[in-house]
Amino acid sequence: MWNPRFDLKVRLTLRVAAISAACFAAISAYFLVSADRAAHARIDSIAAIVAKSLELQQGKVQWVASPRADFPNLDPVSAYVMTPGLCLAFRGTGGDNLQRFCSGAPAPANPPPQAFAAFYRSLFNPEREAARPVIVRGTRLGETVVSIDPAVQTAEAWHEAGRLMIALAIALPLLCALVYAALARALRPTRMIGDGLQRIAAGDLSTRLPPFDLAELSAIRDVFNHLAERLDTALAERNDLTRKLIALQDEERRHLARELHDEFGQSLAAIRALAASARQTAAQDCPDLLGECDSIARTATGMMETLRGALFRLRPPDVDELGLVASLEGLVSGWNGRSRGQPRFDIRFEGAFESVPTSVSANLYRIVQEALTNAAKHAGATRVSLHLTATESEIALVVEDDGGPNEASAKSGMGLLGMRERVAALRGHLSFETSPHGSALRVFIPLAPADRQALGHAA
Repeated sequence: MWNPRFDLKVRLTLRVAAISAACFAAISAYFLVSADRAAHARIDSIAAIVAKSLELQQGKVQWVASPRADFPNLDPVSAYVMTPGLCLAFRGTGGDNLQRFCSGAPAPANPPPQAFAAFYRSLFNPEREAARPVIVRGTRLGETVVSIDPAVQTAEAWHEAGRLMIALAIALPLLCALVYAALARALRPTRMIGDGLQRIAAGDLSTRLPPFDLAELSAIRDVFNHLAERLDTALAERNDLTRKLIALQDEERRHLARELHDEFGQSLAAIRALAASARQTAAQDCPDLLGECDSIARTATGMMETLRGALFRLRPPDVDELGLVASLEGLVSGWNGRSRGQPRFDIRFEGAFESVPTSVSANLYRIVQEALTNAAKHAGATRVSLHLTATESEIALVVEDDGGPNEASAKSGMGLLGMRERVAALRGHLSFETSPHGSALRVFIPLAPADRQALGHAA
């Protein structure tokens, strides 16, 4: 299941979105604070203008000595400073408003939400009044009071914030899309690095990464290629050593087979000959010893049969002379003869095996030999089937049996380990699986380019 926590592009995009939203919020707060300060500065300046105008009115009244009480008169100044929602008032020294003008404000087309209005009132003071004293010849006559309707100021603030929110709603998804696309393009090599690691894990040590534009990824690429080369070299050296050890082991087996055949085999033949001679003598002089002589002959014959089987396992027929197919068919026939149908061994071939390299043929024969031994001795199977397939790129071997789930065959001495060593020496891979319905051994051995060409011509 896809989890965004592990997607670097999504995580970075979300962080950029969060930072952008925080920046938009800071800009909105700055605009709101600036708008509030501008509104307060405006009503302060209007209050100062109105106070000055009233001072001039009072000075004119005193200069012309007019007995009319036309002070204060806010009509002349209101015509110039009035805006929607603005209120002008003159407050006497007793605290009463002697004159007050307020301009109406049309209902806003998009009234602010109540949550925004409450939030705005909690942070600012839209009901604030600006007052300026009216002083004439050192006498305080009162003060002018200017205020703005809180609903009008809140609506203006919402209008400014709304434009920023629209800009945020448009810019933020676009920014996230651009950032994600840029990150996807910049981090595209990471997918190549992941694929390269998977190929290395699958055994393809020829994998190399191409140059990258980013310095950090180029450093990873250099380390990756260096490690791949070192691992390829180490594995090649290990496989070469394994091949040498296997060759030495096969040579020791052949030497042991010759020793057993020359020494132990001749001794058993001599025992049989002596038993036959003793039987002839006993038949004339002591008939009671005939049973012992026959018993000695039968024991020697059984030991010779056992020795013959051991020699066959130690020194199989020459695969170079007989070919892989004939050698394996003979091996399966020998197992069927010795097991007398319990279990039954079957073998099937697909492809051309005439041009399979000698080293591959010899190791395949040994692998099949060990696999059949394990299946016969440890799986308790009634049927063992072998399927050998040769293609232009690899040779595949599948050995299946219907035995019960038994891990003894996987842990039997050096059998499976020896097969793994032989397969590793050929740079192939081996898998062994067990289930309630049986077990399966699968071996895949790649062919070198020259071997592929030879196999293709043979096909």
